[in-house]
Amino acid sequence: MAVELCLLLLLLFCGSTISEVQPIYKPPPGTLDFGFVPAKTYDTGAYHEPGPIGILFKIVHAFLYLVQPNSFPQDLIRKLAQQKFGNTQGDYQKAIYYEIGFILSAALGLLFIFLLPLVGLCFCMCRCCDNCGGEMHQRQKKNADCQRSCFATFLFVASLIISVGVLCAYAANQHLTNQVRGAKKLVNSNFKDLKVFLNDTPAQIDYLVSQYNTTKDKALSDLNNVGTLLGNRVQEQLGKEVRPALDAALTMAGAIRETKEALENVSVSVEVLQEGTERLHANLTDVKMHLSNTLSDSACSADQAASTCNIIRNSLHQLNINANFSGLPGVSSQLAKVNDVLKIDLSSLVQKGYAAFNDTPDLVVNQTRNILSDIKNVLESVGSNISTFTKTLPVQEILADFTIYLTQSEAYVQDYFPIVEQYDFYRWLGCLILCCMLVLILVFYYLGLLCGTCGYDKHASPTTRGCISNTGGNFLMAGVGFSFLFSWVLMIVVVLTFITGGNVEKLVCEPFEDKTLFKVLDTPYLLNQHWKNYLSGILFKNPSINLTFEKVYSDCKENKGIYTSLHLEHLFNINEFLNISMYTEDVALKIEHIQINLSKIILLDEIGKENLLNFSSSGIEGINFAAYLTEINKSVTKVDLLSFANDLEARADQLPKGALENALKGHASNIRMIHNQQVVPLEQAMSTLNQSIRLLKRTSSELMVKVKNVIGAVNAAQFLINNNASLVIVQETKKYMDTIVGYFEQYVEWVKESIAMEVAACKPIANVIDTAVDIFLCSYIADSVNTFWFGLGGSSIFLIPAIIFAVKLSKYYRRMDTEDVYDDTENGNNGYHKEHLYGIHNPVFTSSVEQW
Repeated sequence: MAVELCLLLLLLFCGSTISEVQPIYKPPPGTLDFGFVPAKTYDTGAYHEPGPIGILFKIVHAFLYLVQPNSFPQDLIRKLAQQKFGNTQGDYQKAIYYEIGFILSAALGLLFIFLLPLVGLCFCMCRCCDNCGGEMHQRQKKNADCQRSCFATFLFVASLIISVGVLCAYAANQHLTNQVRGAKKLVNSNFKDLKVFLNDTPAQIDYLVSQYNTTKDKALSDLNNVGTLLGNRVQEQLGKEVRPALDAALTMAGAIRETKEALENVSVSVEVLQEGTERLHANLTDVKMHLSNTLSDSACSADQAASTCNIIRNSLHQLNINANFSGLPGVSSQLAKVNDVLKIDLSSLVQKGYAAFNDTPDLVVNQTRNILSDIKNVLESVGSNISTFTKTLPVQEILADFTIYLTQSEAYVQDYFPIVEQYDFYRWLGCLILCCMLVLILVFYYLGLLCGTCGYDKHASPTTRGCISNTGGNFLMAGVGFSFLFSWVLMIVVVLTFITGGNVEKLVCEPFEDKTLFKVLDTPYLLNQHWKNYLSGILFKNPSINLTFEKVYSDCKENKGIYTSLHLEHLFNINEFLNISMYTEDVALKIEHIQINLSKIILLDEIGKENLLNFSSSGIEGINFAAYLTEINKSVTKVDLLSFANDLEARADQLPKGALENALKGHASNIRMIHNQQVVPLEQAMSTLNQSIRLLKRTSSELMVKVKNVIGAVNAAQFLINNNASLVIVQETKKYMDTIVGYFEQYVEWVKESIAMEVAACKPIANVIDTAVDIFLCSYIADSVNTFWFGLGGSSIFLIPAIIFAVKLSKYYRRMDTEDVYDDTENGNNGYHKEHLYGIHNPVFTSSVEQW
């Protein structure tokens, strides 16, 4: 009882050391790494491999199944344990039916024990009266050689079978002795594992307790980074509206700058185009005038040049400007208003809003400093409570009691093990003597067969057989005599060991292997008529708890923790002690009461908003974009000057060589120069004007609406910060709190799982049971004993045919006192022809002749 109490106290300590936490809500916090609970590997392998002799064990198991094929009698065993066996007549019938194989086999064995010595006695007395083969006279038969060969063969086969049985018995005897000698190592291994089990448990508990620091450090780290975690979360949620608003305002600030640049480009481009087109017009007029003068030359009157000159003359009207920029309205007023708007740096104001919003984490840190300090103090107090609580538990005393009990048990086993080995030696010697009895009989049989076979002379008469043949016959009769002397002793041992070993195998080993034995032990009210569940009644004094031997053994076999295996939650419920609410309520309340004021954040002040409104009223939407685009879409000149110059030069080549041709080519070169120097810059200015005008048109499209939308978004974001940020802060604070609490929940779940599966893993307990029952009792003792009686019994049974064949065969090997003699003429020379006996008085001969 003291041992049970110590065990329960030890498990109580396992749970109590981590009695600070209980899961409330399962958030998705970062996963904590608690490492692995320190655990040493148990050395004991509770499994026995018999080796080659295992084949004999399987044969014996098959034989026992033939003898006893019935299933395990659970009902009978239950009644026997409850002392109710025999209350009904059917109990004895069921028992007899179950044991019928053993009963019949034992009856045959007893019959063997009583009859064989009796038969041997009668046989000896009969032979003393010269009957039963005792008369030293052999009658001759025609098939004598065949009979002798058959008897010798049958005896040899029987001797071989007996020899195999002796070898099986000897192997089983030696196997048991070898296993007993090696059992000390297995026993020491079990004690070592039990010591590891006891010594490792405190270290495992200390490790579980120490891992609270991992949880606390992670929680403190998150608390120290409250700005990064909580502040960033708040900022991220608010940023979903704040950042787009600020981005729109910043985009509008860029649009103002782009508008100014576009207006400046329009103003400059229009001025350049106006001046350029006037200068181009004047130059083109000069070119037309000079071309007209050239075409008025008398050379154009010639027949070869007249048509060409007329074509050129008719195309001179194309040398004129196409676009007229002089009538385009100016944009100076709009530019002036935009410049006034740009006197206020809107981008800088928006950047200030960004900076103020980005300071949210710092605001959170500054406004939660006092609360976080209180939370840290709570966490430190939890750690102090754990340390204080663990010191108050009598762990060392419990472990000392267990260790003393284990040490005493080990010393007891060590002291008595030599005695066990000594008694095993006596057993081994006794079994060896039994084997030697059979070996002695076999020696006589084998020597008889050897001497009889080697010394037999088929030409010798029965009275003149040689010494070797006669000795062989005597050996056979000696074997028969010892068979009668030893067989009943051997069979007594066989019957006793058969009944004992067979029933142990069928009633203990097989039910243990398939766990049927545990089901019987778990029968309600079996071991105690007042307790439904015996194991829970012993451990918890509460027999109503469903704690079974089978479940405990299976859990320990799987190396689960002893808390799970023994269902110690009924004695000490971890869930009640792993309750973090007592510590996390204060933490949660403090975190929930965090008040963060973000009203100091100004996204865009009134000056910035006024600036945006001024930009919307700058008048750029009043620009006559259609007039600009109409002129921009026109070409600078009515004809492409390069094409005109190329055409002019080509036509000059059609004229006769002379001054007219050269003059026209000179005009073509002048036109190209005008294109390169004047038209190309004008086209570039038109491109710039086109881009700027289109930009202004896009910007001015619903400009007032765009500005109002930007201001509305900024106002909405500011309203969210000033009025609705508290809701966002509460939500994010709840998530932040859940993250902090989630670390403790992870710690609790890890502790639960560790206690259930790793702390005080009870594999050594299952190993002790397996070692005692499966290995020692079943594999070492029962299998060896069963194999011994199987070999010994088989040999004993085959002594019967061996006796018969040996007696029959000895007649053909031993030297006879008299023999049958036949006349050659009467019997066809069948029998022995003894020439040296003719004329000699031989009463046997005379009587034989008279009988014949």
